[in-house]
Amino acid sequence: MKILKVAFVGCGRISDLHQIGYQDREDAQIVALCDVNEKNARAKAKLWGVSQVYRDFNEMLKNPEIDLVELLVPHYLHCEMTIQALKAGKHVSVQKPMAMNLEEADRMIAAANASGKVLRIYENFVFYPPNVKAKELLKNGEIGEPQILRMHVSNGKSKTQWKVPLSAWAWRINEKTGGGGPLVFDHGYHLFSLAYDLMGPVKRVNAWIDKSMYAPGIYIDAPAVIMFQFQGKNKYGTLDFAYTPNLVMDSIYYSDDDRVEIIGERGVIIINRCTAKTLDYPPLVLFKDGVTREVPVERYEWHDSFIDCTAHLINVLNHGGNPRLDGRTAKNVLEFSIAAHESSKRNHEVVIDQKPVV
Repeated sequence: MKILKVAFVGCGRISDLHQIGYQDREDAQIVALCDVNEKNARAKAKLWGVSQVYRDFNEMLKNPEIDLVELLVPHYLHCEMTIQALKAGKHVSVQKPMAMNLEEADRMIAAANASGKVLRIYENFVFYPPNVKAKELLKNGEIGEPQILRMHVSNGKSKTQWKVPLSAWAWRINEKTGGGGPLVFDHGYHLFSLAYDLMGPVKRVNAWIDKSMYAPGIYIDAPAVIMFQFQGKNKYGTLDFAYTPNLVMDSIYYSDDDRVEIIGERGVIIINRCTAKTLDYPPLVLFKDGVTREVPVERYEWHDSFIDCTAHLINVLNHGGNPRLDGRTAKNVLEFSIAAHESSKRNHEVVIDQKPVV
């Protein structure tokens, strides 16, 4: 059996969740780490039993042993580093959002096509087990034809949450390096991806994105409300962001409250957990025929979505097939996100012509 050899580029906090996707697997192995902070990379290498550590990305790409590069780097680096890795003959899994704009996305897709290698955008929310089960309920017609998708995000605080210094967020707050903002553009990509996965492509968007002070001179892109219409008949969605830094949550990761409600002609599906626990409801609930019941989901911790997202790509690379959120699909999601930002800036509806990827 061929073992897939993997290199991580970027050894920040999120790399811990990516690493568990490779832990104890016989068909894939992390063989190299790369970070401009060599001390951090060496600490992770020691912890994970990785022998090769690089500070220089281009030097790492010369290593013929590496099959797949996981890019865990700031958004503004995604395009160029993806293209470099593809040209070096490596498969690439790059963090969401795919790119800073659609032109960059096109360049990344073209580079993947030219190289014959796989380009996958790492989007774990569509692999979160309650979200996967909810999609299964939809496909099985449990609530009939879905008409409305409601999605909510708010932030907060927790005594057990990850401790992430402000310096680690600095690039997200700067629009030149982080895109449209740490909530709507960065975290929001998870929700745009999930909306696309559950209900398909979008054709028009209206958005209002406000600002709240995060720290003196630093602002967060919330509160915000985004309305959208899906392709097809009578399918609509809303996505809202609240800036609630004093809302106490139960989390061992980020203190983000992510909740989803899907309303169909015969029932309602509610997904209640992801990165944090807020309302004391089950992770997945189905209301149908006048009865509310919990839908059993054995795994519902956020890290489970990373494990399954990584396992999916390993299976594709070792056995063939196309990854979910490949370049074209990820570009559709990015176009959805950018339309929201354009709508807010221009104060009018933005129409997009998305086609589903088949």
